[in-house]
Amino acid sequence: MRLPARGTPTPRRGPTTAASEHRPALEALGLREEAVARLAAYLDALAAWSRRVNLTGARTPAARVRLLVADVLPAAPLPEPGTLLDVGSGNGSPGLVFALLRDDLEVTLLEPRARRWAFLREAARAAGRPVRVVRRRHDGYPGPPARTLTLRGVALPLPELADLVLPGGRVVVLGGRPRAAGPFEETGEGAGLPGGVSVFRRTG
Repeated sequence: MRLPARGTPTPRRGPTTAASEHRPALEALGLREEAVARLAAYLDALAAWSRRVNLTGARTPAARVRLLVADVLPAAPLPEPGTLLDVGSGNGSPGLVFALLRDDLEVTLLEPRARRWAFLREAARAAGRPVRVVRRRHDGYPGPPARTLTLRGVALPLPELADLVLPGGRVVVLGGRPRAAGPFEETGEGAGLPGGVSVFRRTG
């Protein structure tokens, strides 16, 4: 089967209405119905793909909801409305999860590995949310820069990300505690959030 061209947006399609084993744990988070349906479709796709691609260590529906959705939910309000670039998107958390929770974000997922890139396209399609999925590393991405850049489990020096963030824009890091460097200063907006969240603003 021939894969679509790199970086093409995924078309809009409504999430499946079939019963999902992820739905009970998602409903327990108190999310609106549209978000539950989207996230259930995403996690169903992830569970199916995980049989042949190593996407997550979570092996049960409850564990997938906890690790991929619940653990990043407190950080969902942090990205500013507008463009969001998720670097090293892998299994879709947090970039695709934020896209499924917030319609005010125009999301690009950056993933260089072919199988994970293909999974992200399929998961976004299944969830019915148009996102742009680009098969590139961060240092090979031509732009445009985004209002918000997100990272989870990817250790990159902040100065390497400067060209990917608009002046005044944010970098939201989930997990790890990078130090402010280059044109970035820490804002303190992630303080107190579970899981170790740091927010940096590009000052110039």
